Amino acid sequence: MKRFIGFIKKEFYHIFRDRRSLFILFGMPIAQIMLFGFAITNEINNVDIAILDHSKDATTEEIINKIAASKYFSIKQIIEKEADIETIFKKGHVKAVLNFEKDFSKNLIKENKATVQIITDATDPNTANTISNFVNAILQKYQQELNKEITIAYQIIPETRMVYNPELKSVYMFVPGVMTIILMLVSAMMTSISITKEKELGTMEILLVSPLKPFQVIIGKVFPYIFLSIINAVVIVLLSIFIFKMPVQGSLLLLGLESVLFIISALALGILISTISATQQTAMMISLMGLMLPVILLSGFIFPITSMPFPLQVISNIIPAKWFIIIIKGIMLKGVGLQYVWKETLILLGMTVFFIALSIKKYKIRLE
Repeated sequence: MKRFIGFIKKEFYHIFRDRRSLFILFGMPIAQIMLFGFAITNEINNVDIAILDHSKDATTEEIINKIAASKYFSIKQIIEKEADIETIFKKGHVKAVLNFEKDFSKNLIKENKATVQIITDATDPNTANTISNFVNAILQKYQQELNKEITIAYQIIPETRMVYNPELKSVYMFVPGVMTIILMLVSAMMTSISITKEKELGTMEILLVSPLKPFQVIIGKVFPYIFLSIINAVVIVLLSIFIFKMPVQGSLLLLGLESVLFIISALALGILISTISATQQTAMMISLMGLMLPVILLSGFIFPITSMPFPLQVISNIIPAKWFIIIIKGIMLKGVGLQYVWKETLILLGMTVFFIALSIKKYKIRLE
């Protein structure tokens, strides 16, 4: 037991001496969570738009003022003719143009309707759709103010309530996904590189024939990364709470236990990668390309799984990150307990056991 503890201490010394490893372990996760939290967002703020007002009356001026007063839009330019619309889009100066028809106010009074055309730059479809929705919301609110004294015999009034994320903050989506990516990549990549480094230097065989048993060698190599990955998870949760004001509605203890299970799963996957990698470079490439793309594309982090083709939906079931994202969103945003995420937890546990068993089998074959 003393030898085993000494071996673990040695691994900690190796990690803390290597500045590159420390940067990957602690610098990269903090940089990623800050980048995703502040820079990468599907919300709009101060979007530059142009106005083409054929009417130039009091009503259009009032609407334009309401749009300008919102935090979502900034009126970049007033154009005079429709031929300028294509030019201003090609220059990339604005994301949308509002085109008010001629005699807007007169048509609104005489015919009880008037037209404003919302022309958006759909090279970015999501932004274009969001801009259109926000402008429509401002116009509908103005219309309600005009019609507040008019009584309609029958009305169907839809009331929308967004649960768990009423302000539709994109950070609520990104933080669980980024936490999953960081824990998966850092845990799997660093473990696979650490073990492959011993193989590359020829010291792995020496360790395996030492008084320590093979499973103690593997556990000793992995244990420091379990500890450091837990610190990473704690830092990410603290940043999400205090910097991004993201709530944790459920149990912090359950969140911690589920995170540890996922970390062990990722570490087991890293051990498995090390069994098929002869060099550190190969281990890093497999970890980055073989794990990062599936985690981002097939975990439901960015793209909804239900919108994917059926074969990809089936493949997504073998991605541990998919189940962890479901768990972490349930705990952090919905405040659910184990009774609601026990199926996902069992699946994640089963994957962890499978990865560990396969890794042990691979190392046994190598030793024989």
